[in-house]
Amino acid sequence: MKRHILILTAFAIVCLLVACDRARIPAEYTNSDALPKIYPDYADVTVPVNIAPLTFELDQAADEFVARYAFGDDEIICGGSKAQPAINDWRRLTGKAAGKAIEVEVYAREGEKWTRFKPFRIFVSPDSIDPYISYRLIAPSYITYEELTINQRCLENYDESVIYDNMLCSFEKDGQCINCHSYQQYNPARMQFHARQQHGGTVITYDGKTMKANLQHDSLLSAGVYPSWHPWLKLIAYSTDKTHQSFHITNRNKIEVFDTESDLIAYDVERNEVTHVANDPDEFEVFPFWAPDGRSLYYCSAHLELRDTTLTRSAAIVASIDSLKYNIYRKSFNPETRQFGERQMVFDAAAHDASAALPRISPDGRFLIFTLGKYGYFHIWHREADLWMLDLQTNEVRPLTELNSPETESYHAWSSNGRWLIFSSRRDDGVYTRPFIAHIDKHGRGSKPFELPTADPDYHRQFMKSYNIPEFMRGAVTISPQQFTDILKGKGQAPAKYVPQLTPAKQAHP
Repeated sequence: MKRHILILTAFAIVCLLVACDRARIPAEYTNSDALPKIYPDYADVTVPVNIAPLTFELDQAADEFVARYAFGDDEIICGGSKAQPAINDWRRLTGKAAGKAIEVEVYAREGEKWTRFKPFRIFVSPDSIDPYISYRLIAPSYITYEELTINQRCLENYDESVIYDNMLCSFEKDGQCINCHSYQQYNPARMQFHARQQHGGTVITYDGKTMKANLQHDSLLSAGVYPSWHPWLKLIAYSTDKTHQSFHITNRNKIEVFDTESDLIAYDVERNEVTHVANDPDEFEVFPFWAPDGRSLYYCSAHLELRDTTLTRSAAIVASIDSLKYNIYRKSFNPETRQFGERQMVFDAAAHDASAALPRISPDGRFLIFTLGKYGYFHIWHREADLWMLDLQTNEVRPLTELNSPETESYHAWSSNGRWLIFSSRRDDGVYTRPFIAHIDKHGRGSKPFELPTADPDYHRQFMKSYNIPEFMRGAVTISPQQFTDILKGKGQAPAKYVPQLTPAKQAHP
């Protein structure tokens, strides 16, 4: 797989070198006051100094076009049907422009006539971005979930490889589903992901040791689902869920994913112990996330009030789905005793007749970003879902209008330096979720998001998979898909021991 990717990447680089070498600025042209229509839309975006080249194509009628990227007396000129700067030229230009802006001119020819459009800028932030991201690739359908992978992509170039392929353990009726990859402090050597059904278990790798954990227990609703690593302890918080789905007939949203029950648990990786963190039968607790200081656990919870008690629980929840409003809470945590405190309200979404999900806190502990929808928690299927920010110092809460679109925004994650946010958006076509990246300044203000750069700017328009759960990484995962497969096919650890309270840590501080 990797060999084919490298060959394709090399071929793309050769093609763009040829295109840029032959391009020339036309000698005669007419000026236009309009900006060019390009895809992806990179006009006036802010990018990290170490990002891969921003390639684009003209999204309006033209026989050919020429693009000029310039800073000072340095320039890159590309032409033909696509603007594809060579990586070395791009790195030279962004290095010089760090803290300032690259100016982009676009010239288009129709027949014998050339037009020069209004130039736009690409601001180059000196704030670098983590070199890798990972994500799950899945078709946006309801019956082909087995054909999915967890992939990793280098943001400094276009290299992509598979971390794990779900089909390696799926055989006809004996299917499998993988989800919820996550990392401790962006460390690719400390990661986990789930496998359900065939050869099910939680794969955990920690500093060279990889195992398959079994979190199934009679005291728990299910094995761990949505994870969050403690910043330094070998401790992972999960929700445990009994998840169902239903299909809308007239609603503009296609599908509804909901829980009939959900709790929070904590798993001690070293001792193979698990305990409850929150398990109120009248509350749906979900999406745990540790504060960066390791002393608070944030999560979402909705209070269950069934409208029709004559129905089955699942049917009653579906009938009451629009009344499920998730709020954001937190529980204090003592790393020495490993005890949790009582829950505290952080954001009362229900008071706004809305529902919050996926709390994610910036590495400096100041800003909490979450998605807000009308109801429920699986906002990736809610077209009205937007990103919101809560300033934990001032308690100011606001929609991130500079990042949001009329379509779905969800699955967001902070970079390790807290200056970049990546999220999945359906803004392009309303169907496929694709990764977008935005700069977040020290005041919590975001820049115009830009789509994940690709060697061929038309790639995402032809790629029929959705990107789910993008996560930043400090480097690449080096364990091969086959190694993960061997672990999954193995017996794995003994079932986790349920304990009423976690054992105090041997080392409370990093």
